[in-house]
Amino acid sequence: MRKVSTKTTGHAYKLPMKRQFILFSITSIAAASVCFGQASSPTPGKLAKETEITDFEKAAWEAFKNKRADTFKKLLSKRYSGVYAEGIKSADAEVADVAKIDLRDYSLDDMKVTFPSIGVAVVTYKATQQATFAGKDISGAYNCASVLIVRRGKWLLVFHTEVKAQ
Repeated sequence: MRKVSTKTTGHAYKLPMKRQFILFSITSIAAASVCFGQASSPTPGKLAKETEITDFEKAAWEAFKNKRADTFKKLLSKRYSGVYAEGIKSADAEVADVAKIDLRDYSLDDMKVTFPSIGVAVVTYKATQQATFAGKDISGAYNCASVLIVRRGKWLLVFHTEVKAQ
């Protein structure tokens, strides 16, 4: 029978340790590139979609400001709901308010767009407005949110809310 030695030389351990170090280094570099890849900037396609949504929201505000009720109505889904301090409004009630509001000036800031699923966009932002509603001053800063959906290839506003900022 052959005698097996349990004694090892230093050289026998150096080669596997070098291999482990090289393997660890390569794995670390690969993992780092994956991690940094997760935080990459938005793709041009996503930026284009975000711009399309923010432009849509601005168009709705412009139609309201310029009292273009027909233009504004075309931006709303038939199932639209607006939620405000004075109550919940349908699309028809929202369009009727175009004549009652005198929106003299406004600005939209900090617009953020997310796409929770295909064909759905959520936009949040801060609006500052100089306006009156039925003669009552409603000027101030508001936190706003809108939900848009795609129907027949066209974005439509299905939900909007405004809460006066504290």
